[in-house]
Amino acid sequence: MLALLVVFAAGCKKVTEEPGILGVCPKVISTNPVDTASGVSLNKTIDAIFNEAMNPSTINSLTFTITNGTTPIAGVITYAGTTATFSPTHNFLPNTKYTGTVTSGVRDPAGNAMVSNYVWNFTTGAGPDIIPPTVISTDPANAAIGVALNKKISATFSEAMDSLSTTTSFTLVNTTLGGVSVNGAVSYSGTTAVFSPSVNLTANTTYTGTITTGAKDVTGNAMISKYVWNFTTTGDVTPPTVTSTDPVNNATNVALDKNIAATFSEAMDPLTLNASTFILKQGANTVSGTLAYSGTTVTFSPSVNLASSTVYTATVTTGAKDLAGNSLVSNYVWSFTTGSIAPPSFLGSAAGFGAFGGNAGITNQGLNTIINNGSIGTTGASTLITGFHDGTNNDIYTETPLNVGDVTGGIYTAPPAPGNATSFTIATKALADATTAYNSISPASKPGGTDPGAGELGGLTLAPGVYKSASGTFKITNGNLTLDAKGDPNAQWIFQTASGLTVGVAGPSGARSVVMINQGQAKNVYWYVGSAATINGSGGGIMSGTIIASAGVTFSTAGNAVQTVLNGRALSLNASVTMVNTTINVPQ
Repeated sequence: MLALLVVFAAGCKKVTEEPGILGVCPKVISTNPVDTASGVSLNKTIDAIFNEAMNPSTINSLTFTITNGTTPIAGVITYAGTTATFSPTHNFLPNTKYTGTVTSGVRDPAGNAMVSNYVWNFTTGAGPDIIPPTVISTDPANAAIGVALNKKISATFSEAMDSLSTTTSFTLVNTTLGGVSVNGAVSYSGTTAVFSPSVNLTANTTYTGTITTGAKDVTGNAMISKYVWNFTTTGDVTPPTVTSTDPVNNATNVALDKNIAATFSEAMDPLTLNASTFILKQGANTVSGTLAYSGTTVTFSPSVNLASSTVYTATVTTGAKDLAGNSLVSNYVWSFTTGSIAPPSFLGSAAGFGAFGGNAGITNQGLNTIINNGSIGTTGASTLITGFHDGTNNDIYTETPLNVGDVTGGIYTAPPAPGNATSFTIATKALADATTAYNSISPASKPGGTDPGAGELGGLTLAPGVYKSASGTFKITNGNLTLDAKGDPNAQWIFQTASGLTVGVAGPSGARSVVMINQGQAKNVYWYVGSAATINGSGGGIMSGTIIASAGVTFSTAGNAVQTVLNGRALSLNASVTMVNTTINVPQ
């Protein structure tokens, strides 16, 4: 009989009857939620994913634990494929830090154990919504007179509602006739429920609308009391009109990432604002995109950036109707022309972003951070964007009184709201295009780079060309770097570093800049950074060019009030971008 051996290999322990067979280390390669995640839902199940199939019998309450401090959390553990799942018996506590541990007691089918325990942390969110919804406005308003006979009756709520409970809780009666019910259909969109009578209302008649306590928000909170209002008809046949557009008619030099909006003279029926009634065309080609309606304004967001130096025509058709059913008298048509400078072709959709934080997000610290002429994004959740607001629709991303960042373009993330499937698609495309651009300026694609300063670029004046750090890092610390285009506005510089990029030194006068002269333009400067870039940690300075880094970009340091400027873009493929009182001017 063969003796039972214990063989050690690369820290793995394997029990076998075959001498000389080495074990393969099992390990945890990812978790959900990820390490240091915040805002985790209270009913979240916890996953640990391994690099190989494991022995299910070794994955149990002794080897896979979730604790609150030293207190273990009760739950059920299951295993499928390469994923172990912990399902807590009860919801987690709000705003609480938990620790997950997978011990080295877990083994693969060959008996190999993990080298060491795998430990990670996450923090729960504030908990479920318990605030009851309210009706904040109605159309017609309470006690309104002169209401059109073909009027649709609407009620707007304080928050998103459960559509089924809302539509079944909306009634309308003829008060003049003693409370006779009015037949009709109720629809729900956004935060507004609309009652559409089956036939026109009766002239000179008082009606009563009621929203009962059966109306609930999406988390199940019901209204505390029913909402009742009255109005009296006479007859409204005034058609709506388009009062303004953005861009205005015949506008020029319109940004390529522009959202197109039309504002009406009155509230409209949102169900009549769709791809058939709001149309954007470039010549005979219809531009794809999404529509959103709020207040009296409908906004069209193109799926991709508009083409440069191109005339577009927008149309709102007579199919658009107000809540009384009155249509526009005629189609409203206007045109505009986009800017003459196209983004660099190899940047693709990433050209419209001033900052991109891979799947890890973007953080702002300070009151004076602004992204001019561009957007920001991440393929991660919207909660990974902190300290910013969206200049296109005023969505807030975890701003505080001390951390306010203005993005003049859009913010694109995965859900939860304000992130959505559409913005996630845009962010995913931008990251893919940024990765393609990163590879296109790599030493493999652009070989032959030189290193005139042995890794130190400060104090040099460089002509257009490709520059590669021999040591793997570039620094701009011994003074400013000057880029001389020699009169050519299309002159291009590509800097390649296999590891880091550092600009500036410590101290109040430590800021360094990249200076463009003789028609040199920041849009033609590119930085290929194999790991992370740190830009003027002491604050200040003017950096130039598009930085595409594998592992993050950091501007200034928390507490610095002096403004740090980037004329270009900060695109990180796999880590976050951090800014402190930073201005990013995206080249156009």
